[in-house]
Amino acid sequence: MRFVLDTNVVVAAFRSRRGASNALLRYAETGRVRMLCSTALFLEYEAVLSRRETRAATGHSPADVRAVMNALAAVAEPVDLRLRTRPLLRDADDEMVIETAANGNAEAIVTHNVKDFLPAGRLGIEVVTPGAIVRRLRR
Repeated sequence: MRFVLDTNVVVAAFRSRRGASNALLRYAETGRVRMLCSTALFLEYEAVLSRRETRAATGHSPADVRAVMNALAAVAEPVDLRLRTRPLLRDADDEMVIETAANGNAEAIVTHNVKDFLPAGRLGIEVVTPGAIVRRLRR
């Protein structure tokens, strides 16, 4: 399966090793699934994980953030953004997620905010929660 993670899923994985979000990253690490990521989306992951409030909530240091970003870079398949879909979503900040999915031929966008990405269905991209994907993978 090829998917794009919304930033909230990456943050959730950073916050808990036991949740479905973290499990998806472990599946990507083993090659069972393909995580797609554009440069813009990667930089957003890094910026959000580096925020003082995020690190305070998780107890991670800047060095931990760098380690996580290095691990993500090692498993993510890079996607060049050639096709623009804007404006498709209500939140302009979410557009890079849907554009990464469209350009990377993703099967799904994985997010905790499914309703925000429903227009992705018009592009043939499923929108699903981390828990739903993990349940599928465990079958």
